[in-house]
Amino acid sequence: MLEVQKSPNLTRRPIAMKFESERTGPSKNKLVRKTFAMLRSFKSRDEWLTSLELSQRAHLPKASGHRLVQTLEEIGAIVRGPNGRYRLGMMFVSLFHNVAIDELLRGAAAPVLQDVLSSLGFTLHMGILEGGMVTYICKVAGKSGFPAHTKINAQHEAYCSALGKILLGGLSADSLESFLLDGEFISLTPGTITDRSALRAEVEKARLLGYAVDHEESSLGVCCVAVPVCDADGHIIAAISACGETSQMSGEKQDEAIGALWAAAKAISQKLAPLPDPR
Repeated sequence: MLEVQKSPNLTRRPIAMKFESERTGPSKNKLVRKTFAMLRSFKSRDEWLTSLELSQRAHLPKASGHRLVQTLEEIGAIVRGPNGRYRLGMMFVSLFHNVAIDELLRGAAAPVLQDVLSSLGFTLHMGILEGGMVTYICKVAGKSGFPAHTKINAQHEAYCSALGKILLGGLSADSLESFLLDGEFISLTPGTITDRSALRAEVEKARLLGYAVDHEESSLGVCCVAVPVCDADGHIIAAISACGETSQMSGEKQDEAIGALWAAAKAISQKLAPLPDPR
């Protein structure tokens, strides 16, 4: 029997192909992830950071982080100030105008809330804070669900709704105080909280617990619970709620709704910011 010898080229080629794949595939993905990690290092539009601070927040070595900072400056993604610090550049201003935030949130939330509807049966909403009011950007309700008379893009008072308490909890201390001092709070039902100190305490309670309750504060016979939807940095960007008749939203059923909303909020957040930590 003849012994067939393998060609050396056949044994080396797969290894070479593997190295080539590593150079053209994952390395590019890593660069994209590192870039977004650095851009997300800015906690606000007005924050100025040094090259070293950006590298540290993005968990990048000083040298490679500095090279990335220089590239981002060249393309206008960040700008350098006179003190050597950097902030987000005009590129993001132009990109932001082309993004419909409410549509992104609605697109991520609708299928998730539809799943929650099938298990709970309550009417579900997603809202954002605009001008001190809650704007409904998503609503999911079944034929047998609670007939909440709300519409997409309609607004509701923030101080007497579960959604509003959650969203107010996402404000800075100064912004919350400005809201509390801006005019009087009108009582819509005997349960409406109109005292500023009591409302401040209610917002803080919602922030600590991770959920808020509206027990007939805006409409008699209606109870709602809400939880926050956060971005990758933990900032509240929206809130989702479940509404039903007070007799149906109590005890174990309320706890079940809160748990389902927490799971839904996590799923929505992961849809909005799916990038993992680049480390």
